[in-house]
Amino acid sequence: MASPKNARSPGWTRPIAQCMAGAKPKASAPGPDLPRPGTEEHLDAHDSQSSNSSMTTRELQEYWRTQKRCWKHVKLLFEIASARIEEGRVSKFVMYQIVVIQTGSFDSNKAILERRYSDFEMLQKKLLKTFREEIEDVVFPKKHLMGNFTPEMISERKLALKEYLGLLYAIRCVRRSREFIDFLTRPELKEAFGCLRAGQYTKALDILVRTVPLQEKLTSHCPVMVVPSLCAMLVCHRDLECPAEAFAAGERALQCLQAREGHRYYAPLLDAMARLAYELGKDFVSLQKRLEENQLRKPAPRGFTLKELTVQEYLY
Repeated sequence: MASPKNARSPGWTRPIAQCMAGAKPKASAPGPDLPRPGTEEHLDAHDSQSSNSSMTTRELQEYWRTQKRCWKHVKLLFEIASARIEEGRVSKFVMYQIVVIQTGSFDSNKAILERRYSDFEMLQKKLLKTFREEIEDVVFPKKHLMGNFTPEMISERKLALKEYLGLLYAIRCVRRSREFIDFLTRPELKEAFGCLRAGQYTKALDILVRTVPLQEKLTSHCPVMVVPSLCAMLVCHRDLECPAEAFAAGERALQCLQAREGHRYYAPLLDAMARLAYELGKDFVSLQKRLEENQLRKPAPRGFTLKELTVQEYLY
């Protein structure tokens, strides 16, 4: 393991086990690991299958018990708390504030986001392409030719949009779809990753801290979907020289990955965690060993570093 001084050198984010220096990394498809619309069951199926093949029966049983606990449905409540009229360059529009709360217990991490009517309209169009039969009884509040900005119409639409989100969320395949999850999280995550690419780590963290809890609630059926965001938090904390907070975010990401050793984030995350553990005086040997075992099972010319992976997310 490199000394703390070397770990702070410009190249300290490179994998610990150096392989074929100078080789160019393979291109990786940008964007987060999200399921195809309505088919979250086969997300990362190849990764899971390849990693599970090397596990013992007892390890497999424990793995699936853990997965079943992760799949417990989290019930969410949607409120349209307020609305305001915004003046655009060419026209004006109404911005609706959405509050998302987990029911059944006190939720200290309620999510607050803003969407305009056109965002809801775009969501409806996307859902109709894939879930036309499933949402045929869900009424979408139509746009009126006149009177869209009167207090009465705005109040009426607030109630209609609240009911619309609740009805969508009640349909299992819809609430787990890429379209629905993206509607509630993608604008904020795209902004956060843009800040990360620009080196604005504090601003990126501020957005991630507010958005990741909602993303975790929406993806409780498939925790691996939140891994890029947690890794982005690790990168931001680390570059802000807050190694303890970075390590905590990495632990959450590793917990989400579980036994998915074939996942593209697994080795870079282990590498970053081993270096952080060494810096913090924690057990880096076990992390180093897991990384070396992973590289033996899945040798690669040169892998992406964790930061190189995260900056590719939400480019489009």
